Amino acid sequence: MLRRITGFAVRRPLVVILAWVAVLAAGFGIGTGVFERLTSDVGTVPGSESAQAEERADAAAPQPDTITSVLTGVTADDPGLTAAIADVAALPGIESVSPPLPSDAGHAVLVEVALTPGLEDDGEEEAAAAAERLEAVDASSVVVSGGPLSDVEFAETAQEDVARAEMLSMPVVLILLLVVFGGILAAGLPLLIAAVGVGATFGILFAFSQVTDVSVYSIQITTMLAVGLAVDYALLMVSRFREERRTVSDVREAVLRTAATAGRTVVFSGLTVAVALAGLVVFNDPFLRSMGLAGSAVVLADMGAALTLLPALLAKFGHRISPSRERSGDGVFARVARWVQRRPVLTLVTTAAALVTLAVPVADMHISQGDPRMLPTSTDTRELWDRLGADFPEQAPWSDDIDIVASAPVTSVDGLRAAVEDLPGIASVTVRPLADDLTELAATPSGDTESQAAQDAVRAVRAMDLPYEVQVGGDTATLVDYQAMLGDRLPWAIALVALSTLALLFAFTGSILLPVKAILTNLLSIGAALGVVVWVFQQGHLAGLVGAEGLGYLHLTVPILVGAIAFGLSVDYEVFLLSRIRERWLAGDGASGSVVAGLQRTGGIVTAAALIIGVVFAGFVFGGFAPIKAIGLGLVLAIALDAVVVRMLLVPATMTLLGSRNWWLPRPLRRVHERLALSESAPEPQPSPSAESPEPEPALAR
Repeated sequence: MLRRITGFAVRRPLVVILAWVAVLAAGFGIGTGVFERLTSDVGTVPGSESAQAEERADAAAPQPDTITSVLTGVTADDPGLTAAIADVAALPGIESVSPPLPSDAGHAVLVEVALTPGLEDDGEEEAAAAAERLEAVDASSVVVSGGPLSDVEFAETAQEDVARAEMLSMPVVLILLLVVFGGILAAGLPLLIAAVGVGATFGILFAFSQVTDVSVYSIQITTMLAVGLAVDYALLMVSRFREERRTVSDVREAVLRTAATAGRTVVFSGLTVAVALAGLVVFNDPFLRSMGLAGSAVVLADMGAALTLLPALLAKFGHRISPSRERSGDGVFARVARWVQRRPVLTLVTTAAALVTLAVPVADMHISQGDPRMLPTSTDTRELWDRLGADFPEQAPWSDDIDIVASAPVTSVDGLRAAVEDLPGIASVTVRPLADDLTELAATPSGDTESQAAQDAVRAVRAMDLPYEVQVGGDTATLVDYQAMLGDRLPWAIALVALSTLALLFAFTGSILLPVKAILTNLLSIGAALGVVVWVFQQGHLAGLVGAEGLGYLHLTVPILVGAIAFGLSVDYEVFLLSRIRERWLAGDGASGSVVAGLQRTGGIVTAAALIIGVVFAGFVFGGFAPIKAIGLGLVLAIALDAVVVRMLLVPATMTLLGSRNWWLPRPLRRVHERLALSESAPEPQPSPSAESPEPEPALAR
């Protein structure tokens, strides 16, 4: 099948190349319009009680968005400020402007501007006009943010992060590719596939933005995936092509043989990563669902480019790429594998214990919807947060009150008000009529609005036996609902991803034990990576090294996305390794020799791939968003642990202990595997590393 797919690209290279050029042009032309359609809303659960409470309250008495300004070096009765407030109040789309509120120390003034509900584009233009007038006041400093201004700033920061990450990572990636291949053309092909992957990413996200919200975070995450996986797949294909060129003089035949071997690996690798991301669709969160769909589509686009565009380019220009050279003697990866095989139990126990130790902080993980501390200190939203905390601490909390919407007139909720005020963690309750038979009670927590006490108060109100219907909303209730949704849906997501991955790895390897082993070992590396992320970003250890600070929480998107993406990438490298081990097993190298040969033959290329994708993800560690920093660090760690600890230690240790049972398959399942395997003819037997040198092309294998 792969020969037929690649055969068309080889016979009609210009057609395929032009088709992908059109995709690239559309992506960077039309697709970049997605940056104007981004939303910062994440962590919502449609249909939940908190969402219903918010919808009822907004329908009965819509609350306007507000922007906030803190001015220093002026007084509340400053003529310039008074004139500016009058000018802002007269602007279209402005519902009201609060009287200037002086700080306790008297050196700062706070002004709040309420926008008219229902404005087009959420009132971005009206908010910008008001901010421009306030910033013109003659003061020591003026900071204006909040509402649509913060949304715009989140989107702009996302775009800047993408540009910065690519600027930092692409030169390093090119240098690494030059080291691996030793030639401009061979090194440039993976970068070209990566560019096509990014273009396709923008196009896919723009298409999704027409039917659903696209989060600011999706730009960074899908771009990371697009570049990393495109380089991975192209690296594998070009490397195998150079190897095939050693024995096949005809370029087109070398391309077809490459598709039959490395192309098969790319197919199963791409499908496993796509399945891991598709598990996000299970969660009842529009952001996670869109990330699952868009991420899977991006992976498949990368896979399609690697299986069509890259063969077309190789067919057209492959004669200019030199074959890889043979080298004699065992390599470092073969020596490591033999060292592990002599002490498999000790290696397994030691490495597993180390990974479990790194994962311990996960037990203390707290998730949150976040606050402006997630943004760089240079942004207006973050600066406003810091100013409010210093001069107007009572205005500083980013989260709102616990909103209780009661289906009763205001004269009938005295008992509810008294009961809520008596709850631990509640400081005060105010009552506001929304309609004749609808009342809102705003309960202000005495401490952090996302504390355990505040969450317990939400659950306590929901458990009250009242003669009328009550729905609890607000940020605290939204977090409670989100945690409940995660608890309900996570087992289903795990089951979907695990079963799909087991089926794909079974079809790929023809084994029932290796897929189980792969999932268990990969979970260890993911748990360890998440543990370090908690240790750094939540607890604050060494956070300054990545330009962050201990927030006391992880953003609620971080653990799910790190888990899903890291799992897919971990299986990705497992597939790379098992493909060569399986080849050598079929060639007759035996249970021990096939592991040594497979590790050595993939050692350089997988190390190079892991290093390159690690560089891509590391570019986002130094971006602006704390959640993206955390995701970037988590993925860098997961890749490093998988490439070093899992691939070089755990895999040879476990496969040595299992021996020939690695490939055990009951007779009834053999017929099933034959139909699912997408198998091509096995390679001719070649000497194992003990007699001849391994796959030599990557310089990193030397």
